[in-house]
Amino acid sequence: MTSIDRLAAPDGRRARGDRSRRAVLDQAVQVASVEGLAGLTFGSLAAAAPVNKSGIAGLFGSKEGLQLAVIDHARSVFVDEVVVPARVADAGLPRLWALVGSWTSYSRSRVFAGGCFFRAAEVELDGRDPGPVRDAVVAVQEQWDGYLAHHARLATTTGQLAAGTDAVQVAFEVNALLGAANDRSLLFADDAVYDRASTAIRAVLVAREADPALLV
Repeated sequence: MTSIDRLAAPDGRRARGDRSRRAVLDQAVQVASVEGLAGLTFGSLAAAAPVNKSGIAGLFGSKEGLQLAVIDHARSVFVDEVVVPARVADAGLPRLWALVGSWTSYSRSRVFAGGCFFRAAEVELDGRDPGPVRDAVVAVQEQWDGYLAHHARLATTTGQLAAGTDAVQVAFEVNALLGAANDRSLLFADDAVYDRASTAIRAVLVAREADPALLV
């Protein structure tokens, strides 16, 4: 095999490492959604994932490294489950309403065992001092807030919402209602709260002159 052939050949060790990393992260996001990011340890993950404790340490380097990787992995899952499905809807009000639906499905179906991963992380970290882990969660939440506000703003500029609508306020209200549904569904084991949240969000949008026919 020539040197060029060796460079072009698949790196088996890297592929195995990627598979191991993915397996650990798949397990870790589920644990963290229930027990919190602080509850992650190399030892507890080694008991459930097909990688031993030293192997996990080698993959992530430190507990903070593991936590940051888990947040990034959870973000990718969130995008796949919530953002991507909503892209079939037109930008503006239809996309905003589609995001409400896909977020509801994501939380309701327990993609993460503890409900919305980022809702759980937000509650866990909101009183903590700033640091890399807290900052990473804040960054994801800001991206989500901004995405909702972006489509509320588009809806306003195209006349789908009333002129002068505060897009940031709309995003805040939508988030607050979705978060309440997630939390109450977990605490009270009540699936009906998702329908209540959707009804309340519809009212928020109709109050700003959204066409109810677009909110189905």
